[in-house]
Amino acid sequence: MTTPAHLDLSASAVDLTEAVCNIASVSHEEEVLADAVEAALRPLAHLSVRRDGHTIVARTDLGRPERVVLAGHLDTVPFAGQGPAASLPITRTATELVGRGTTDMKGGVAVMLALAAAAVEPSRDITYVFYDCEEVEAEHNGLARLVHNDPSVLEADFAVLLEPTDGTVEGGCKGTIRIEVTARGKAAHSGRPWMGHNAIHEAGTIIDRLREFDAQTVVVDGLEFREGLSAVGIRGGRAGNVVPDECVVTINYRFAPHIDAVEAERRLRELFADYDVVVTDAADGARPGLDRAAAQAFVAALGLPVQGKQGWTDVARFSAVGVPAVNFGPGDPLVAHQDEERCAIAQIEQAYDRLLAWLT
Repeated sequence: MTTPAHLDLSASAVDLTEAVCNIASVSHEEEVLADAVEAALRPLAHLSVRRDGHTIVARTDLGRPERVVLAGHLDTVPFAGQGPAASLPITRTATELVGRGTTDMKGGVAVMLALAAAAVEPSRDITYVFYDCEEVEAEHNGLARLVHNDPSVLEADFAVLLEPTDGTVEGGCKGTIRIEVTARGKAAHSGRPWMGHNAIHEAGTIIDRLREFDAQTVVVDGLEFREGLSAVGIRGGRAGNVVPDECVVTINYRFAPHIDAVEAERRLRELFADYDVVVTDAADGARPGLDRAAAQAFVAALGLPVQGKQGWTDVARFSAVGVPAVNFGPGDPLVAHQDEERCAIAQIEQAYDRLLAWLT
């Protein structure tokens, strides 16, 4: 039997971050942490708490004219390497926490827990969502499961995903689509290559089009999103003495949220119209929603720099149900998943203080 873990919500956001990080919760193994989060939240009289698998939802119902969602995932990527993030407990110094999950994204989870305890009479109703399996395939994502099972759980005027943003607010996110483009050839003995057509050589044309692609920087709701089209994999060849008859180039297109995945696919099929194209993965991005009053109030209250999210996050799931969302949380996303993952204590304190002021 697994030993229950305990979280003290009277502790500071920094102390809570350390405690949350020291509860291992690699994707699909979040049960102990989910149990601890649920046990910590249920005694709070101002919250109603429900559970869906290893996802915990807590909410106020005070009749406020506005509702916001704060969301964060409980899981981390697996431990690896030999650095400080390769084992528990994490390391704490005078200025930072070092170890798995400190940046991605248990600092954000701890801030949510601290806010849930402190914001007893918030100025707007709040829904807190602590969800599982963000770091693995989308079919396992706890937030996606909530949207599928009961979209009303996420109904709100605005949402904040507490992913690490290094002291800034990141609005929306780019969409992503991955395709496989196949160059066909004719097999032949490599001693007589003129008898065939080399598919790997043919794939050079595909690579040339990628090199020549004019990636745009698109302004959406006042924020810049820099698009990108990249080869991320290539495979082909049968043997060392055979001219290959097939070569497959895997391509990832990161597109600004002014278009959806359907339009992104159309553009790619047009670019590679003379080749076989198969879509292997696709997800819409999310507009920042900075034209909405709730989003403008959030940005004004925090008083921090705002930029477009140059990647994909679960804010897209909120956008899909009509809720504008931004990313804001402690930690530098550039060190997420690294053996030297770390988070500045000052950023955890800043995130907690600014969000508490906004909510109360």
